[in-house]
Amino acid sequence: MAIKKRLFVVLLGIFIVVMVGTNGYYMLYGGHSKFLDCMYMTVISLTGVGYGEVLQVTGNVPAQIFTMVLITFGMGIIFYGISAMTALIVEGELSGILKGQRMQKDISKMKDHYIVCGGGETGRPLIAELRSNQEAVVLIEQDQAHIDLVRDTGDIPYIEGDATEDQNLIAAGIENAAGIIVCLPSDKDCLYVTMTARMLNRKLRIISRMTDQKHEAKLRIAGADGVVSPNAIGALRMASEMIRPTAVDFLDQMLRSSGGTLRFNQLALSETGAFSGKTIGESGIKDKYRLLIVGLKEEPGNISFNPPPTATLKGGMKLIVMGDVADIQKAKKVC
Repeated sequence: MAIKKRLFVVLLGIFIVVMVGTNGYYMLYGGHSKFLDCMYMTVISLTGVGYGEVLQVTGNVPAQIFTMVLITFGMGIIFYGISAMTALIVEGELSGILKGQRMQKDISKMKDHYIVCGGGETGRPLIAELRSNQEAVVLIEQDQAHIDLVRDTGDIPYIEGDATEDQNLIAAGIENAAGIIVCLPSDKDCLYVTMTARMLNRKLRIISRMTDQKHEAKLRIAGADGVVSPNAIGALRMASEMIRPTAVDFLDQMLRSSGGTLRFNQLALSETGAFSGKTIGESGIKDKYRLLIVGLKEEPGNISFNPPPTATLKGGMKLIVMGDVADIQKAKKVC
């Protein structure tokens, strides 16, 4: 906004100078000269192009004095405007505006993407994991330093601003998004964004960060589908490191390996999907897509772990699978 304001001030200053000069000449000559001629005289006087006098200034003392004052003060404003515009171009700020407009246009075309509010210590690895799963992500962050750190790992569209403001959520495409993850430092801000997001999109899946455990009920009431406490997760991780280190090491290598793309994920089955009505063995999920089915959930219902090949797949079911990210994405397109 500061850059746009600077551009507006520069252009407004130039416009005022031209209009003052044009109207000044027009009044000095009693309205008998054409308005366009007066404007032309103003422009050639300020720019010093030397095309000659369109209006007869020589010998007209008031007009001469007015022209000298106009050139003295007007050229200063014109030169300032030119230098300011040049600085914007040289510093790359103008290109930044144009890039921001192109990025906003790209965001407006996105559908079923995920919005991440906050690019700090929690947001950065979160975004990296979403991108590892080939998911489309939009970041909302008001700290440019955090944005730069996130974009160091890849070119990601973002909205520079406060996630608690409705216009930033709308600019991030919340109406067409599949979900939003709120990982702001303040529980109060997380609660507000959760409530606003639910109002803007009733079908949106919302996951919110929580520092104080007592705020979980409020976040659930506000519309959060899931609430995650970094402190509680950290405690469980420490316990797991103590009693099942090999299992933890397996998951760590799966998630943190720089070249690895093996992930757990879910497949939501529809009535018209390629797998509906078939058994797990007939579906070809294991042979064709190289996916290991570790769980099956019917809505509503509990999860069946390690379902047999004879289990029949139906619309509305969700399969928990493990496999390569690319294979998971292929299976998602047909189910």
